[in-house]
Amino acid sequence: MFGRAPKKSNNTKYYEVLGVPKSASQDDLKKAYRKAAIKNHPDKGGDPEKFKELAQAYEVLSDPEKREIYDQYGEDALKEGMGGGGGHDPFDIFSSFFGGSPFGGGSSRGRRQRRGEDVIHPLKVSLEDLYNGTSKKLSLSRNVICRKCKGKGSKSGASMKCSGCQGIGMKVTIRQFGPGMIQQMQHPCNECKGTGETINEKDRCLQCKGEKVVQEKKVLEVVVEKGMQNGQKITFPGEADEAPDTVTGDIVFILQQKDHPKFKRKGDDIFYEHTLSLTEALCGFQFVLTHLDNRQLLIKSNPGEVVKPDQFKAIDDEGMPMYQRPFMRGKLYIHFTVDFPDSLTPDQCKALEAVLPPRQALQMTEMELDECEETILNNVNIEEEMRRKQAQSQEAYDEDDDVHGGARVQCAQQ
Repeated sequence: MFGRAPKKSNNTKYYEVLGVPKSASQDDLKKAYRKAAIKNHPDKGGDPEKFKELAQAYEVLSDPEKREIYDQYGEDALKEGMGGGGGHDPFDIFSSFFGGSPFGGGSSRGRRQRRGEDVIHPLKVSLEDLYNGTSKKLSLSRNVICRKCKGKGSKSGASMKCSGCQGIGMKVTIRQFGPGMIQQMQHPCNECKGTGETINEKDRCLQCKGEKVVQEKKVLEVVVEKGMQNGQKITFPGEADEAPDTVTGDIVFILQQKDHPKFKRKGDDIFYEHTLSLTEALCGFQFVLTHLDNRQLLIKSNPGEVVKPDQFKAIDDEGMPMYQRPFMRGKLYIHFTVDFPDSLTPDQCKALEAVLPPRQALQMTEMELDECEETILNNVNIEEEMRRKQAQSQEAYDEDDDVHGGARVQCAQQ
């Protein structure tokens, strides 16, 4: 008597949960589960349901027999008992994968591991990179657990308790620096390098020389999205240095925007400085602005418009793309300064007086004007003048202080 073939059901969901294709290798599955499980662990503020889904998907796909059933018949076949199903505790699966639960503290599920430190790297980017988006491939060296000894450091897998620190990994030094005053200092044991154990010289792993980890080069592709900000972080979970009995920390890149010679950014807006001649400010202007994506924008004034010094004008939707909403943009502000001529000829003055509003006339008689005192106007650099006056005031104050101080000393001597 033959059994009835099970109905086909969804056989892609577990791959989608882990974010891998159906052709993914076991290494691909491990990497995907590692990153997603650390990110979504409830002890780290993650979603418990997502964490449970990840464990279920990894449990099935990491088992060749269950994966074959799942690929052929789908999720329902596993629930009906063909492959034993996926009903294990997601925390147990996580612990078996990492060798324990991370993120510090005690747990009802067993001893938790300490979490490794995050590795922080600054990443310099141009304003063009943040406007257009870019990706940068970076080669990094990191420690990974030795595959030959599986992080034991020895050929046999055995180790001894360090006699120097009695297996604690730390030593306490007491220093006396005064009568009845002592200072207690704690530092990693130099004999076992803080591990609390030692390995026999002859039993040391030949690949890692007893260090338990080896160096590995890894290339990371850092994707800088449009509209990202200076100081924003891009995180690669679980890609920092590995160590035995430790949950691997993250590699974090912090964006550092380089100054741009023409554009300044403020949030989602961009500011551009442009200088007009007096003729352009009064009679009209046009110029071409090369944007951050190399588009050429024609900027021009309206007929009859006068641009005043220190005036701003704005162009909508030509600012920075908004992060994760790249089709929405801020404004492009243009700050105008007006370059006045140093002098005018008499003929130029007459020509201008003929078209410009008349000068304000003085309401005084010739006799009253003759009684006024004439003055001479001098050109000055006001910032330099103020600095010089401030320096003179400080010198005068210092001299006055020296005189009074000397008098006080003299009185005391008498």
